[in-house]
Amino acid sequence: MTYETILWDVEESTLTITLNRPEVHNCLNDKMVLELEDAFKKVQSNKDVRLIIVKAKGRSFCAGADLNDMKRMVKFTKEENVEESTHLSRLMEAVRKSRIPTLALVQGPVYGGGCGLVACCDVSVASPAVTFCFSEVKLGLIPAVISPYIWKRIGAGNMRRYFITAEMIDAYEARRIGLVHAVVQQDDLHAEAERISHHILNNSPAALRAAKDLIDTIEVDPYCEKTRKYTIEAIADIRVSKEGQEGLSAFFEKRPAAWRGNQK
Repeated sequence: MTYETILWDVEESTLTITLNRPEVHNCLNDKMVLELEDAFKKVQSNKDVRLIIVKAKGRSFCAGADLNDMKRMVKFTKEENVEESTHLSRLMEAVRKSRIPTLALVQGPVYGGGCGLVACCDVSVASPAVTFCFSEVKLGLIPAVISPYIWKRIGAGNMRRYFITAEMIDAYEARRIGLVHAVVQQDDLHAEAERISHHILNNSPAALRAAKDLIDTIEVDPYCEKTRKYTIEAIADIRVSKEGQEGLSAFFEKRPAAWRGNQK
């Protein structure tokens, strides 16, 4: 697929995906949603990429749904609305299920589906000027498709407030409630990205994938017997894996580990 609404740039072990509709504040139209989903799915088979950075061009990170699409949706049947919403849901799942770690760099305002995109990334960093907003209720709508991912980040209590008030959430409040992990000055965003990237890329690719799987598994029911058995098997499996053996050997031999890259 040739991308028209996003930029794809691979440098060494990092893929940077840039939302590239600055003239409309990087609104999520059908094409961008499909292109983002395709990009996230396509990169999973790239053995050289070990980190995905998501950022945006222009003043805004993502202003939510595209107004032109919303105008068309006024005349949509329920079946057409289901199809459109399914596209957005598939995108959110593609980001959440990425076997490659993801980092969102947020430099400007974020609305609706853009909040979902940030919430689905493993790590998110924002500048102080960033604001978030779940403005759907102002239009007689609800932030339904993104709600499971927002809930995982900020919890039901915070959702109750911000979903029904549609208040602006500043960067520091977003950090307090867990929507972003850090707030740094605009000029320091890329330096912070490099710092976090350095930490991630120094780790075992296989262990990173296993850690993401571990989180997905235990969050369903962390205390059940099935989960307990899973955690026992998971650590046993990775201890005897090639990367597990290499990591332990490197530690005791006081040398850098020779990771194999992003391999299955």
